[in-house]
Amino acid sequence: MYIIGGIVFICGLSLGVLSRRESVERDGNRLLLPFRKMALYIYKKLCIRSKQFFSSAQVERDLHCLYPEEGKERLTARYYVNKLSISLAVLFLGTLFGMLVRYNSQKELLLDEEGAISRGNYREGSVKVGLKTDYGEGESGSFQIEVAPRRLTEEEALVLSEELWNRLPEYILGQNESPDRVFCDLALEESYGDYPFLLEWTSRNPAVVGSTGRVYPVEEAVPVEMAVRMTYGELVREEKLMLTVMPVPLSAAEQEYAELENLLLQSEYESRGEEVWRLPGQWHGKTVSWQQETEDYSVVLWGVAVVAAVSVYAMSDQDLHRQQEQRKKRMQSDYPEIIHKLSLYISAGMTIRGAFQKIAGDCGQKKGKEDLHPAYTEMRYACRELHSGVSEASVYEHFGKRTGLQEYIRLSTLLAQNLKKGNGTLAERLREETGRVWEERLQSCKRLGEEAGTKLLVPMVLMLLVVMVMIMIPAFSAM
Repeated sequence: MYIIGGIVFICGLSLGVLSRRESVERDGNRLLLPFRKMALYIYKKLCIRSKQFFSSAQVERDLHCLYPEEGKERLTARYYVNKLSISLAVLFLGTLFGMLVRYNSQKELLLDEEGAISRGNYREGSVKVGLKTDYGEGESGSFQIEVAPRRLTEEEALVLSEELWNRLPEYILGQNESPDRVFCDLALEESYGDYPFLLEWTSRNPAVVGSTGRVYPVEEAVPVEMAVRMTYGELVREEKLMLTVMPVPLSAAEQEYAELENLLLQSEYESRGEEVWRLPGQWHGKTVSWQQETEDYSVVLWGVAVVAAVSVYAMSDQDLHRQQEQRKKRMQSDYPEIIHKLSLYISAGMTIRGAFQKIAGDCGQKKGKEDLHPAYTEMRYACRELHSGVSEASVYEHFGKRTGLQEYIRLSTLLAQNLKKGNGTLAERLREETGRVWEERLQSCKRLGEEAGTKLLVPMVLMLLVVMVMIMIPAFSAM
């Protein structure tokens, strides 16, 4: 069950990470539609009463940088509604799994309301049942009892006699030292290994040693004769074994526990010929009630679902900021290409506006790759501002501010100053900027290569250790 909880936790986190970005870009996923409606309702109620719960300056900046074309309030609302809907979905899945686990644990109950346990047939074999009881005033106990299947009639035994065979065990002492000093239970089984033998154990003193191997406490050494009957078809063989059961000192609580367990085992043994086993309801004048112990991890699984939902909600902001950082890195990698094209077009005689629009048009040739080239997307957005009537200098300034990178801010300042002052050395300055940028990119590549080499040191050292172990172990073994 803990493994299922871990799977729900990991799936919830994966669902959140994979769905966050797509859901900000589109309204999409029909599976999350009910949770979106619930999240929207919660957002409206909480946003009105407690706006700081859905407010983060860093989140708003990241969203505006990633999606500058959309409205701020609408984008923020959709982001928080999506994040909340994913958390609700994870919480719902965890609760659903918890209910299924709860239902499955209830299906394993064998004890009915009347205190009776139904026995299976001989093909199903014995079943271990965990029982807990409340007896007396505030006294309770837990037991693990093996409920044997219904005893076969003589006719049924004759039909199955060809399939049965039994073998005398070589060792039956279990944890006891010798047959003359028996303190704990014996290892008396109906069969051993894969042999088709049936063993029937009989104790001449069942009050001391039961036929199941249970050793009951005694006050002094008691000799017990055990008889074993081996049957296979018409073959019948009997042997006897003498045991000496020694007393074991018990505390008052252990004595009560042992007596109650003996009562339970004796009741189970005497009812093997019946369809059901009715548990004893009285013990030393006290009323005894029984409940079956089951493994129910539904609460644990629900707790895991709550943690997963909270984690998905909390990690959404980090993932958004990580997307913003990745976007900046892609824009930095696009800058040398953009500045090179701009220098080339202006040197060829094009105007700044024409060169800028020409470079932005290259974004149309990268269909399906807008996320990999966000700088072109920003330039295309700037071109739409130009067509809408915004002044050219303001467009370049807005372009630099939206990127938030020093390289683009420097470029936008250079273009705006050229428009205002009429600087005729723009082409020369762009060529200088191109040379400087490519030099910085070369240094950056060298730095990344050195970092990669440093990271490879750890696996290389581990491989060296493995090789040394492979060489040293045979060398020491041969000494």
